[in-house]
Amino acid sequence: MNRFQDKVVIVTGAGSGIGAAAVRRFASEGAAVVLAGRTRDKLERVASDLPNGQRLVQVTDVSQLEQVEALVRAAVDRFGKLDVMVNNAGVAPEGRATEASVEDWRAVMATDLDGVFFGARAALPHLIRTRGCIVNTASVSGLGADWKLCFYNAAKGGVVNLTRALALDYGRDGVRINAVCPTLTRTDLTVDMFKDEALLDKFRERIALGRTAEPDDIAGAIAFLASDDARYITGVNLPVDGGLSASNGQPPQ
Repeated sequence: MNRFQDKVVIVTGAGSGIGAAAVRRFASEGAAVVLAGRTRDKLERVASDLPNGQRLVQVTDVSQLEQVEALVRAAVDRFGKLDVMVNNAGVAPEGRATEASVEDWRAVMATDLDGVFFGARAALPHLIRTRGCIVNTASVSGLGADWKLCFYNAAKGGVVNLTRALALDYGRDGVRINAVCPTLTRTDLTVDMFKDEALLDKFRERIALGRTAEPDDIAGAIAFLASDDARYITGVNLPVDGGLSASNGQPPQ
C-alpha cells in the first residue's frame, strides 16, 4: 500500500518502541517522516533505514512548547507542508500518590499530556490547510485505572478526553483527531515488565488473543487512523488491546 505517498508525517517519541514502528510503517507506505525525540542517537538509528530524501531528525523535548513549535516549523520548512501529527512520546513512573514524588507528577504531565497539547496546538494551523489529522497515543490506562500508576492514569485520561474535545473543535475545519489506546506493549518503558514471566502470564490470561502487544501491532492502528480509510472517523479512542476491554473484569473460567 502507498496510502501516504506525498504525505508528511511527524512522529514524536520516534526513537524506539511504538514511535519507531510508526515511523517505519508510514515510510513503508510512501510518507516523508520527521522523527522527533530527546536522544539523537536513537533517532538516527531509526532514520538510517529510511530513504535519505524522505526523513528528517529533529531532537525535541515535547514538554517544551518552544521546541515543539520548532519541530513543526522544521518539518514544514523541509517538506513544504504537514499532513499527519502523531503525538506518541510518553513516560510512566510507578508509585502510589503518597509515595511517588511531586517531581514525577510534573514530569508525567509535562510529557504525556502537555506534550500532546503542544503538538496539537503547533500542528493544527498546518493541518487545517492540508485537511490532515492527528493521532495521539493514549492507553487503556486512560480508559480505566491501574494499581500504582495514578500519575500515568491521570495523564492518559487527559489525553483521551483532550482527543475528543479537539475532534469536536476542529472537525468543521477538516481535521480528524483520534487516539490509540494500547495495552501492555514491548517497548523501552516496559522492559522490566517483560522480564517478569509471572506478570506476563497474568496479562495473557486476561487478553482474549492470548498475547501482549508488539510495537507493530500499534503502528498498524495508528496508520489506519491516519489514512483515508478512516476518513469518517474522528474523536475515537481506539483500544488496541487484544480483546482486554471486551472482558467485564471477571477471571477466565
